[in-house]
Amino acid sequence: MSKPLRIYRVPGPTGPRLVFELEGVCYEAPPEHEPPFTKPEVLRGFLIDGGLVQCEEPGSELLPSVDPMIVGKIVCLGKNFHAHAAEFGEEVPEDPLFFTKLPETITGHGAELRVPPHYTGRYDHEAELAVLIGTPGADIALEDARSHIAGYTVANDLTARHLQGADRERGWPWYRAKNFPGSCPLGPCFVPATELDPADLAITCHVNEELRQDSRTSLMVVSIDHAIAHLSTYLPLNAGDVILMGTPAGVGPLEDGDTVTCAIEGIGKLRSTIRR
Repeated sequence: MSKPLRIYRVPGPTGPRLVFELEGVCYEAPPEHEPPFTKPEVLRGFLIDGGLVQCEEPGSELLPSVDPMIVGKIVCLGKNFHAHAAEFGEEVPEDPLFFTKLPETITGHGAELRVPPHYTGRYDHEAELAVLIGTPGADIALEDARSHIAGYTVANDLTARHLQGADRERGWPWYRAKNFPGSCPLGPCFVPATELDPADLAITCHVNEELRQDSRTSLMVVSIDHAIAHLSTYLPLNAGDVILMGTPAGVGPLEDGDTVTCAIEGIGKLRSTIRR
């Protein structure tokens, strides 16, 4: 099977540049292919016609795989892996559990993530598959859900665990624990939906050289299609909205200087450095 087409958002002197990679070769992509509006069939057609300029591989620091300015909302699934719920002594809820992160939390691959100095408690990594909506809709039927997906990227749902625990005891939402600056890295690239089958992909997270999380998307309790159908009954989904599909077991604390690498098979490795 051929490798999927990948779109990278690269910092440029006058703004973002788009670079797309196919079979290990990188090319400049026209700006109209900014995710979630990438048309992989058009880009592949340009290759056949010879209408693209080859370029260097993206560097070690990249812009988020989707522009935060077009992200209306980030909706996240909680406890969507049985083993993750169990590591906190809990069960997977009967109904899907969702919470939100704000677009202001988004950052890119290679970023240094500074934990605010007022927070000194446990700060955890959570590797996740992120789904980017391309076609808006409300009350989306289960069988139509896949047609609303623009593509996929890797996310790290960084979490202030002590705040989360304290707020859970009060019956409060998880807003404080999930919405620190830089607490939603997205990257390293965007893969269009037609290029990748997300049904059974490996998800891992390494902290420095230690493997912390190791699972597969096939173990998600709520599938991508069910998440889209369920969410859209309460609030319309718009182009640019992001859904985080939950994290597997193995979440753990991060210290100053730690390098966190969240990876999903077929997409790539999202790297961040923690500063606190």
